[in-house]
Amino acid sequence: QLQASGGGLVQAGGSLRLSCALSGRTFSNYAMGWFRQAPGKEREFVAAISWSGTITYYGDSVKGRFTISRDNAKNTVYLRMNSLKPEDTAVYYCAAARTDWSSLAPRDSTGYSYWGQGTQVTVSS
Repeated sequence: QLQASGGGLVQAGGSLRLSCALSGRTFSNYAMGWFRQAPGKEREFVAAISWSGTITYYGDSVKGRFTISRDNAKNTVYLRMNSLKPEDTAVYYCAAARTDWSSLAPRDSTGYSYWGQGTQVTVSS
């Protein structure tokens, strides 16, 4: 029920915007997160946003470069990625957590109930 899109190949310093749409459920009930996984590495937390969109939280490696946002009317969460680096290359996954923000540990992937299929982002040097 989560469909991610927007990945692709971009040069270092460039930008991409990922989208993730939730279907079949009430989107505004869910906190949303983005994670990524590079080959041979563990899944890494990227960003998360509360159901209302008023609270956001970022991983240290993307803070100041990436922006998470959501449009509850469109059932979609976005990840705007600026100043991309080769080390940002990974498969990016969106995830949904049906919990209050106060009960969510955003970095903990086990707190998310639903996962998208992933979209590949490749940053060339």
